Amino acid sequence: MNKGKILLVDDDADLLRLLSLRMKNAGYLVSVATNGSEALSKLAVEHPSLVITDLKMDEMDGMALLDAIRRDYPTLPVIILTAHGSIPDALLAANQGVFAFLTKPFDGKELMAEVERAFQLTAPNQSDKIGSKGTSPWSRILTRSPKMQSLLDQARLVAAADASVFIHGASGTGKELLAQAIHQASSRRDRPFVAVNCGAFPEQLLESELFGHRKGAFTGAASNHEGLFQAADGGTLFLDEIGDMPLSLQVKLLRALQERQVRPVGATETIPVDVRVLSASHRDLEREMAERRFRDDLYYRLCVVTLELPSLAERPEDIPLLAEHFLREAAQRNRKDVRGIAPEAMELLVSAPWPGNVRQLANVIEQAVVLSTTPRIGAPLIRHALRDREGEVMPLADAKGRFEMNYLIQIMRMTRGNVSQAAQLAQRNRTEFYRLLRRYHLDPASFKEGESDAAED
Repeated sequence: MNKGKILLVDDDADLLRLLSLRMKNAGYLVSVATNGSEALSKLAVEHPSLVITDLKMDEMDGMALLDAIRRDYPTLPVIILTAHGSIPDALLAANQGVFAFLTKPFDGKELMAEVERAFQLTAPNQSDKIGSKGTSPWSRILTRSPKMQSLLDQARLVAAADASVFIHGASGTGKELLAQAIHQASSRRDRPFVAVNCGAFPEQLLESELFGHRKGAFTGAASNHEGLFQAADGGTLFLDEIGDMPLSLQVKLLRALQERQVRPVGATETIPVDVRVLSASHRDLEREMAERRFRDDLYYRLCVVTLELPSLAERPEDIPLLAEHFLREAAQRNRKDVRGIAPEAMELLVSAPWPGNVRQLANVIEQAVVLSTTPRIGAPLIRHALRDREGEVMPLADAKGRFEMNYLIQIMRMTRGNVSQAAQLAQRNRTEFYRLLRRYHLDPASFKEGESDAAED
């Protein structure tokens, strides 16, 4: 059983080989890169739990690599090794969030102690592995995306605490699904998870929903009503689209959070509650504060930790995985014998812009399944579903540049590293396709079935 994956980055082939052997002998899986840009490509394909990098390298040095990792993978621990260590270098690395800074020649035992410490800090706890229903709390979140993996790493850490969490993401990205996973991985997992969409109720009704009301408090209040804070007592209350809450009600919510008690509408007494609050919005709450539509004090109470959910366009490698999952669900739900998606149809899905995110993808697949008369969904059905919803499909040529590397990763995963098939799907000859792979330091062997986690020398 392997202990986890480490990415080693060094332009010294001998040291890279020595470090690789040492880590493998200690039970770790190892991936290697000879420079910073290659390391970033490896991070986009794989999901290592630790990066060990040299400081002085051509093209991109260790400090620049650390800075890039901190932007895209903020919880990923990085150990920097250097033969030219100095106090300013160490201080700069510490300020940028380096996990450890060791000077060559380093002590092997000291390095392995730092590696083990890194894995102990990032290892999931028992509640992360098995939820209240005997499954992982995170099993419903399907992803191969390093961006999503980084987000889940952060979510696992905050799940173990009891701090308020704000989830920011566009509509359809799965904010409530993430909130449910955080609840299931928390110590409150055996208590209720209660969700409410703050934009779905008028102000008076939302106040009653949250805090409850007493009989006769207003027209139509025929009996006492327990609010959602009370219903979630001991558990988690998820306030979706919190940015849509009226300012007057924000004051009452802030008071409830500060005092940990609620007063039902029409009541004179307060009721103590023990609730962890998770919130979410597609709105930029900092902009809402600047424009006086959201209270600063409530923002800082709710947003102790902020999680940014990427859009589907930012995680294109997840599209085939999600599409196949939605296809199986839709086929079963609609009692249709549909068992797959043709490569040309999958190519259309991968290159589409997806303004509606995961929810839109699920809808497109559902329509294609319902209208399909064959066991395999073809490109015409997908093209029809996409055009009906969001206009033209992005052509393959436009995927170059910013999305080119993600496109190559996705298509290599589809073909399990078969370059001939991948080149054919991309409508490129093998020579040109190999040139594209080399440009992004993508090794076909890393995509082959059973070898994606194989150690490299």
